[in-house]
Amino acid sequence: MKKILVACGNGIATSTVVASKVKEYLAEKGVEVSTTQTKLMEVPGKVHGYDLLVTTGQFEGQTGEVPVVKGMSILTGIGMEQTMDEILNHLK
Repeated sequence: MKKILVACGNGIATSTVVASKVKEYLAEKGVEVSTTQTKLMEVPGKVHGYDLLVTTGQFEGQTGEVPVVKGMSILTGIGMEQTMDEILNHLK
């Protein structure tokens, strides 16, 4: 099972929406994932051990080897399919 860290400003509202949409999309593609939500400012201390970081805000911190996908399009719907494909490609 792949692990995704989803980060937004407060680690509650937008990350919840993004996490559920990502899990639903990946389930349809046959990829089982677990998601954890966090605040953007907590990412550097939490990201290690995850397979992917999805953010909904500005993040300029360090993630080591963990790839980062900007997930704002998942909220707006504009460009969402491309973002979901990018997420899927990182997890293959």
